[in-house]
Amino acid sequence: MLGHIEEFDISKPKEWTAYASRLIFFLEANNVTDPAKRRAVLLSSCGGPVFNLIQALISPANPNEKSFDEILFVLEEHFSPQPSEIAKRNAFYKRNQKVGESISDFVADLRRLAQGCKFSDLEIMLRDRLVIGLRDAELQLRLFSRKNLTFESALEEALSAEAAAQHTREVRASDNTSSNIYQIQARTPKQTTICQSCGGTHIRSQCRFRNARCRTCQKVGHIAKVCRSKANRQRQTSFKRTANSLTSVDNLASRFPDSLLLNNLRSSAKRDQSCVLSRKIRVTVVIESFPCEMEIDTGSEFTILSEYVFRKLSQRRKIRLEPITLKLATFQGELVKVIGSCSVNVQYGNIHRTLTLIVAKGRCPNLLGLNWFEPLGIHLSGVHHLTSTHSQISEVLRKYRSVFTEELGMYVGKPVSLDLDPNVTPICMKARKVPFALREKIDAELDKLVEQGVLEPVDHPVWSTPIVTPVKPDGTVRICGDYKCTVNKALRKHAYPIPAVNHLLASLSGGKVFAKLDLAQAYQQLTVDDATADAQTIITHRGAFRVKRLQFGISAAPGIFQNVIDKTVAGIQGVLPYFDDILIAASDEKELASRLETVLHRFSKAGLRLKSDKCKFCLPRVEFLGFEIDATGIHPAKAKVQAIQDAPTPKNKQQLQAFLGLLNFYHSFLKAKATVAEPLHRLLDKNARWTWTGKHEKAFRDVKK
Repeated sequence: MLGHIEEFDISKPKEWTAYASRLIFFLEANNVTDPAKRRAVLLSSCGGPVFNLIQALISPANPNEKSFDEILFVLEEHFSPQPSEIAKRNAFYKRNQKVGESISDFVADLRRLAQGCKFSDLEIMLRDRLVIGLRDAELQLRLFSRKNLTFESALEEALSAEAAAQHTREVRASDNTSSNIYQIQARTPKQTTICQSCGGTHIRSQCRFRNARCRTCQKVGHIAKVCRSKANRQRQTSFKRTANSLTSVDNLASRFPDSLLLNNLRSSAKRDQSCVLSRKIRVTVVIESFPCEMEIDTGSEFTILSEYVFRKLSQRRKIRLEPITLKLATFQGELVKVIGSCSVNVQYGNIHRTLTLIVAKGRCPNLLGLNWFEPLGIHLSGVHHLTSTHSQISEVLRKYRSVFTEELGMYVGKPVSLDLDPNVTPICMKARKVPFALREKIDAELDKLVEQGVLEPVDHPVWSTPIVTPVKPDGTVRICGDYKCTVNKALRKHAYPIPAVNHLLASLSGGKVFAKLDLAQAYQQLTVDDATADAQTIITHRGAFRVKRLQFGISAAPGIFQNVIDKTVAGIQGVLPYFDDILIAASDEKELASRLETVLHRFSKAGLRLKSDKCKFCLPRVEFLGFEIDATGIHPAKAKVQAIQDAPTPKNKQQLQAFLGLLNFYHSFLKAKATVAEPLHRLLDKNARWTWTGKHEKAFRDVKK
């Protein structure tokens, strides 16, 4: 045999899964396919302690009476046991609403935790946990007093109370703001008494440093900070010269000043001429796909991010911090420790840039400084008020940032129930071989889906469907069931129609600015009932898994999902949903912000989640369903037009059919297409022989013009 497999160290149970995978690789490498031989290799290679454990686990049966897969499963259950029903219920009972968590998010997580708890009456348990776990004590008291309270009525009242509280906060905020103009004023020095012992604003006789000894001149009566000796004056002059001369961030290693005083982080060289905003201005920018609220600071030459927020960013993508020699201090002289700098991908409206920021220790305010103003289209204009081309959109995104979280959404509506023909006998198929190059990616995706609650291991499935694993553009795989071999044969046709692209686009009118939304793991945001989960069971190289969310590959899934999305956004002008892609069109940014807010509000209420890195906002031109759309109308996408123009001369009927299919996609833009392409269509007639002549070549070239 090729290679060898060593004995398993029973004292390291966490390594069993990796050992089992290596054992399977070993068997495949040696082409051991006979079930009895596979079992024999396992029993002879695992080692004495594991063999004894197997005998104990399957007693009174003999190891020869169990299959290879059954023995592996027993060992997996022993070394990596799943949480018990009691443990799952304990997690459900202890779940309370978190600080800042919306009612919709709280309920969605309660539904997730309830999976596997096997409650006899799920609605009652959800009602109890929702009411008991609320943070709002007044709302909780009101719900306690309700007679015949149901989960649905409790949820409705909680959502209404949450919306009312939000509205009240907004009204109060607007009442406290008399103007949207943020005045820029010169800082006028106040007449204050400066202590000569420490530099503070009090009289010297009250200073605790009046008898201190200076470390610079060794004299009693002041500290080094205010020392007037010649040596100290030279050191201060050198510092000011450094702070004045180096302000560029073109090269972090060499261009940052050695020391810089900022007022929320303000340059010491500009202290007397610095600006004071009449109130703090905050905007939301998307940094590495993470919506981040930042405070505008016109006196800071650099953009500062707190270590707390940076750690959150680093959980999504590893960001390397570069060391930097830089001292920061507030205007009051308090030091702010810098831990490094980095380059990040930033989105503000439809502007995408790679920009530099500084990371400060702890949980300090996030400050958007001058070095980000120009790249992001932020500027000072008019009567000295801060303007931003997309401030309304940013505010909407900040308000509904929970819709863009990484966790999988869970639609709060009724679980999907597939309409299966009871006369069709359930089909169980075997797992297909997995390409070695994809095994690691498939394992990672399976682990992710199990963690998300989409998949659940099952021992004795009623249905089992092999998987297909198309590779996505980002290099990961999508796990789909090849249901045409199994469940789709038993499915009754779903009646909901898929909208035709041309009919959908015909409803567009007056759009000048656009937003494009993308739902994350679209179908899998919809839960399914137990019977459907059983029917959707997939079989993989790691065994069978029930699929507890609507699965890719189910023939009825597109219509089911389209129906849900259509209902969710029904009645909102300028919104075009097509499966997981949603286009929002508006006449201006104010209208776009209003429509976007309505859509995000409904998504939040429905428990749906968007993929932030695929969403785009405030676009003057957008590509949607193979077309480019702008204020002047609908146009063919340049990439597809180029594909038509670059298409080589067909060599057979199949190639010609593919070309004409691409051409037909844009038939409404082609003048006299039917007449010009007539010779090409005749070649596709059933009894026509393939003979490419000059007439066909001319038609082929003419139709591409």
